Amino acid sequence: MAGTIPGFSLAQQLDSNGTPMVGCKLYTYQAGTTSTPQTAYQDSGLTLPLPFPILGDAYGRLPQIFLADGSIKLRLTKANGNQVFVLDGVLVVGASSGGGGGSPVDPTTVLQTGWLQPVYGTGIISGFVRANGRTIGSVTSGATERANADTAALFTFLYNQDVNLAVSGGRGANAAADYAANKTIALPDWRGRALAFLDDMGNSAAGRLSASYFGATATVLGAAGGSENLALSLAQLPTGIVSGGLNAITVAGPGAGFIYGNGIINSLGPGATAAPSGGSLRNDWSFNGINSISVTSSNTSGAAHRTVQPTMLATIYVKL
Repeated sequence: MAGTIPGFSLAQQLDSNGTPMVGCKLYTYQAGTTSTPQTAYQDSGLTLPLPFPILGDAYGRLPQIFLADGSIKLRLTKANGNQVFVLDGVLVVGASSGGGGGSPVDPTTVLQTGWLQPVYGTGIISGFVRANGRTIGSVTSGATERANADTAALFTFLYNQDVNLAVSGGRGANAAADYAANKTIALPDWRGRALAFLDDMGNSAAGRLSASYFGATATVLGAAGGSENLALSLAQLPTGIVSGGLNAITVAGPGAGFIYGNGIINSLGPGATAAPSGGSLRNDWSFNGINSISVTSSNTSGAAHRTVQPTMLATIYVKL
């Protein structure tokens, strides 16, 4: 759905003296932001982007302007860059597709620039790019995922949110300067990865994802860790100990007796006399000790085993 902004689209802009502002510049930003661009278009299908900023002609007249339905922020300057005004929350009026009454939904309030959207599909979707590690940039940037003027907002968003995303030729003064220099920025790479969430998210770290096991610092946006398989090392195998005592072993020789679990030898040893009538045998031989057997495995590991949870695949997209 798309609409326009009355008073600007196909309208002549005048200064305080009523003089046409030849070559004036109209900047369109996302409502509520400081300077995040909102792409304006020449057509109601939102397929032919206007330049940023939009330029007035030799009569101070702005071209026909179409924007996604909702609200935007406007900034108007003279040709020399002197600011005339800044207005936030300007309503984009009317759904260009026609239809009955009621207000259309502003797409930027459903998904804003940089928001993620999983889709059960694989192809290119208007208004989105795939989070596949390829690049975005201007029309002449040579970007591999999307080279188009409508990438300006996402370029700026990613540039400011994640300093670890690679920028071709290195990062310059700021996102606007690098975009104007036709540099590209890498998209987050979610190929073959599951989505998890930062361990702190504005709070102290919960410690549920530690660097020891996750393999990366879990409080850094875009950090990637984990593995689909694991081969156990010797240090990761349980220690194997088998212990036990001797229960009953026959002892041969004079005065043969038995060794019991308590380690006492009960017998009539050499030179022992018979017990008195009604008495008991005398224990001539005895010892104390613990009988145990310890076993240590020398197995270093077998083949790697899988660690992947039950998973089903789709494609994740990022809003332009």
